[in-house]
Amino acid sequence: MKHSVIAIGLDSVDPLFLEDWMSKGYLKTLATLKEQGAYGRLINNEYYKGESAWTSFLTGCLSSKTGYWSKTKFDPINYQANKIGDHGAYDYREYSPFYALGDDYRVAMFDMPQTTIAENVNGIQAVAWGAHAPMISRQSQPPELISELVAQYGDHPADCLHHRDRSDWYNLASVDKLKKELEIGLERRTAMTKDLLARERWDLFLTNISETHTFMHYFWHLSQKEHPLYQPSSVDPMLEYFKAVDHSIATILTEAPEDANIIIFSAHGMGENASDVLSSVVLPEFLYRFSFPGKSLVKSQNLGVKLPKPLTPKNRNLSWFLALYDLKNEPDPLAGVLRSIAKIIPGRFHRNLAQFYKNLSKITGSIHTELFQWHPGDWYKPFWPKMKAFYLPGFSDGYIRINLQGRESKGIVPVADYDAVCNELIKELHLLKDARTGKAIVKKVVRTRSSATDNDPKLPDADLVVLWEDWAVDVVDSPTYGRIGPVYFNRSSAHRDRGFVIAKGPNIHPGSKLAQGHAVDLSATILELMGAPVAKHLDGQCLTYADGSSLVPKEQQEKVFVSVS
Repeated sequence: MKHSVIAIGLDSVDPLFLEDWMSKGYLKTLATLKEQGAYGRLINNEYYKGESAWTSFLTGCLSSKTGYWSKTKFDPINYQANKIGDHGAYDYREYSPFYALGDDYRVAMFDMPQTTIAENVNGIQAVAWGAHAPMISRQSQPPELISELVAQYGDHPADCLHHRDRSDWYNLASVDKLKKELEIGLERRTAMTKDLLARERWDLFLTNISETHTFMHYFWHLSQKEHPLYQPSSVDPMLEYFKAVDHSIATILTEAPEDANIIIFSAHGMGENASDVLSSVVLPEFLYRFSFPGKSLVKSQNLGVKLPKPLTPKNRNLSWFLALYDLKNEPDPLAGVLRSIAKIIPGRFHRNLAQFYKNLSKITGSIHTELFQWHPGDWYKPFWPKMKAFYLPGFSDGYIRINLQGRESKGIVPVADYDAVCNELIKELHLLKDARTGKAIVKKVVRTRSSATDNDPKLPDADLVVLWEDWAVDVVDSPTYGRIGPVYFNRSSAHRDRGFVIAKGPNIHPGSKLAQGHAVDLSATILELMGAPVAKHLDGQCLTYADGSSLVPKEQQEKVFVSVS
């Protein structure tokens, strides 16, 4: 027997502050759903957590099975981290989205990130209207659907499709602009979602409120007192926005059938940003110094020098990654001259200037470091072939690749020395300290391979993954390699491997607590609540109550556990 399921994702919403705000009565809709149903926390991948969470949920499979860890794949021949496909998303060829259920089930999927227009879906699909980092071109099934929605309700004002849903904390005009865009985007999303939900009784209606992801990245420091950039104000902008999200959910659910199962969830969460600076600035610089002792690309203080307050760029109109260039020791004088020129010409000409530099570098044989790249880890690309280990640009944890002989085309670390180099790096990483507090900043270093010759194609590109402690750091001390920084803070929150689920339905016990599950359990749970078949390849299983009993009644389970070819 079919049971309608309405599943609404709250992108990157963290259970810690959500629980606090629900308990204080700020989020009335969510608190009511929690009281009327079951609530529990989820975990997700411990590492590559910012890159892989949505793919794990959408396939119901762990990254070790799909082989998808990040939007880029490292090519050891030319030392390039190349985007996967056209936009970086998993291709879903081996494992389809869990909601591709064939003709027997009517499914609506609206604006889920990092997915695809899947075959074998009987219903409607629309992607890349306003999802954060959609990693797919805008399209729909039927093809005209997305254009009709935009014509009726409008486009997303933050232009998420081109990754312009961002601001810089030191540029108040950009912060205010983004806030207004996200407010309008939420209003339009609510209207669109309500419209689609009302069109028929869906067996599964799956959607996501993506604005929460962006809002937390850029407004965390204006809400959470622990952040070093926090400034007290009469209004907490993040709380006010989440009240609007809570109202959006209430509005959407006015179109839900009375007997529908309602799932509100987050596949991963957020906390104070411990990764933007540490992973993309400190770690690549540390590895550069590890390979070239005495050299540095990041301008830094000497150990023991009194620290200034957190730095603010002199030119507040520059984006973070462009402002960082002022903190770079440029080994090529020509690059320094061109960066000075870039400050007085319109940004649309920067690409031409960078191409001019690349062409001239080939002629002159000068050192070619990256100009105007959004990721500071790219500064070090020209040096990767000569480094023992280098940083692979990512979006959350610290990813280290050993420059291994026989694997990398210009590898310099013998296979026999692989373990020794890994062990030396791990030891030095654990000695890194927050220069402001003296506290160690590395929580854990994960080795992803059992040996140097472990070349399973589904392993991540990184040999080592650095997991940082959970607070914002702008300057780091190493007893071996000196001080790195201070550097400018970037986004004020970053991803955590925790999420949550609220489940309400006719057979779900009110006020109950769920045992901790994994994000891959969500897809199996949704399918079982629908009364739909659960494919054997799914890594997840139905969520359970705290006492171990299943969320789905036994008589319904017996009709569910079948193979899907």
